[in-house]
Amino acid sequence: MSENTIALVTGADKGLGRETVRRLAALGWTMLLGSRDAARGAATAAELQGAEPAGTIDVLALDVTSDESAAAAAKEVEERYGRLDVLINNAGITGPRVEPRETGADAMREVFETNVFGPVRVTRAFLPLLDRSAAPRIVMVSSGVGSLTLTADPARVESQVVALTYPSSKSALNMVTTQYARALPRFRVNAADPGYTATDLNGHHGHQTVSEGTDAIVELAQVGPDGPTGSYRDRRGVLPW
Repeated sequence: MSENTIALVTGADKGLGRETVRRLAALGWTMLLGSRDAARGAATAAELQGAEPAGTIDVLALDVTSDESAAAAAKEVEERYGRLDVLINNAGITGPRVEPRETGADAMREVFETNVFGPVRVTRAFLPLLDRSAAPRIVMVSSGVGSLTLTADPARVESQVVALTYPSSKSALNMVTTQYARALPRFRVNAADPGYTATDLNGHHGHQTVSEGTDAIVELAQVGPDGPTGSYRDRRGVLPW
């Protein structure tokens, strides 16, 4: 079993997840590129590994909406590595673009299945392996639109997003983050807001690059045992809940 840092990023075959894998592999970490599409994940891993990062990039088949997939992925990691040091719950969807008055329960359920239940499902499956780490860390990839304070401020870009599904899912994920932080005092559990970053999620309309969008994720993935836990931050610092 390798003694370097072993990290898993969910939804990592493109966008923020892919860039997170690239940046952490450059530090010499062993990166597990989580992807529910095995072929796309393998292609992404091969592309990144071909850039000669200092660390190793391996593909891990993982559908965050499936209990069976999460359990199978955790078993595979246990057999191959014996532990996990960092879990980055990145996989997320925006869901259907529907006005609030037209939004139904099915649309809410679809988004929460990936954005809230997914991180809980994956975290629960990997907790026994994180317990074996000397410095276990969990990063939840949230969003500024999950902040009640920011979305209520007309001066903030977050207030311009008016929707029930995605913002509420990220608010729920923020609470999940703080509760895990309280329940797992040996762990460092934090939420990262990538900011308005150009990815498939927003049709590449964001004004930040994926490198800028992963700054907070990469920072929180590296916090030490005495670092922050239960925090919510972007690349510039701490955010209000």
